Amino acid sequence: MEDLYPTEKLKCWNESKDLRMKYYQDYAEAHDNGGLRWAGGAWTFDAIPAGLGDDVYPITSEPYGATLAFDKELSLKCLEATEVKGYPRDLCSYMRNYWGSIITDTFAFGYDAEGNFQPRFLDGVEPLGFPKPDFIWQDHICCSHAKWYQVVSELEGGIPAYSVDNAVGPSHEINDRKIKFVVEQLKEGIEFLVKTTGRDYDDELLYKAIRNHFVSTSKWAEICELNKNIPAPLDEKSIYSLYVFGTLQKAGAQVANFYENVLLPEVQDRVRRGIAAVPTEKFRVMSDTQPPWSFLSIFRYLEEYGCVSVGSLYTFGLLGQWEDKPDGTWGPKTIPDTNFSSRDEALYEYVKYELHKPEWQHFYSCHQKSDMMIRIAREWQLSGVMLHYNRGCEGLSIGIAENRLALIDAGFPVMAFEGNNADEREFDQARTKAKIDAFMETLGAK
Repeated sequence: MEDLYPTEKLKCWNESKDLRMKYYQDYAEAHDNGGLRWAGGAWTFDAIPAGLGDDVYPITSEPYGATLAFDKELSLKCLEATEVKGYPRDLCSYMRNYWGSIITDTFAFGYDAEGNFQPRFLDGVEPLGFPKPDFIWQDHICCSHAKWYQVVSELEGGIPAYSVDNAVGPSHEINDRKIKFVVEQLKEGIEFLVKTTGRDYDDELLYKAIRNHFVSTSKWAEICELNKNIPAPLDEKSIYSLYVFGTLQKAGAQVANFYENVLLPEVQDRVRRGIAAVPTEKFRVMSDTQPPWSFLSIFRYLEEYGCVSVGSLYTFGLLGQWEDKPDGTWGPKTIPDTNFSSRDEALYEYVKYELHKPEWQHFYSCHQKSDMMIRIAREWQLSGVMLHYNRGCEGLSIGIAENRLALIDAGFPVMAFEGNNADEREFDQARTKAKIDAFMETLGAK
């Protein structure tokens, strides 16, 4: 197929790989350096533990579950270990991979013969045992979240755990009372952290972490907004490797700096120079929810038709924060003033900002998700939509059949395929490619 646009590899690609590897290495080696480890979800209020010191390192559960899923051999070992323990296969597949990593005492990373920290699946890498966290810091909006870490605590012999209930309703119903309900839980959580770790709490470190959170989530949205451009400067397969930093540690200075000062300027430059992620771009689609991590090659298969997947509500809104702009379009959320005068003020602004997260809204109504997806389809000028009927994540897949009908009613062709984000036994690659063939034919592709 003839190239229509110039293309080139992201200049920051190797830096992004190093950043991700350092995140897991810092967690694994925290105790060796006198630091603390904590475990929690990708959506947790991760600025809060930052007040304990600069040597406190997290491991977030969903991206670690996806990392396991990419390593098919280890994933199968973990999934089967959870099934032997009696956990059913219809539970969250991220969660089952994570539990299996603990049960088998196998970390997804280790050291090679030269002492370099590497993914386990590379040749010559000796995997570590699963590094035990010192405490659990979680939130609860998805049905699995708090229960996920109740089991982790039990498997690890009783790790102290705290979970924040932030399921207070959709963003258009947020009020002062609901914000304060979550704030009071965070204040109690800080007391839990101090008591559990025996450390003093530094509000200045909290303020810095909250600012980092604002920057990471707003700048990521700004990066995704640039994919409105034709040709799209980023494709979704690459986006999966880039959005992950915000799910690892969005309150971390290294993540805020990477998004604001490294990735955003490079993507802006690609737009200015007309650099395409897919040089044959003729068709533009988006996907939905987590992909089947073991089969990301389906996104490369799309490219054979000159089709680019520009992203999804999942990649845009899992951590990205958005707002309506004066011209009526969806754009990055304005970063609030961070000159905080007190802990209470900082926590209030933090919660008020976070409760508007797009991917939290459709836990309350499938219609809100449909509205956001239709908005993306229009503003990003899409040819069609691919919906993943994902049996591995009940929370993000709820109402997906209604989303399909709403998108069709709005005039967008929809292709639905079945699978599982983190259990490769439930994905049929040949069948999915056949569906893509038929779908692309309806769009007029050759």
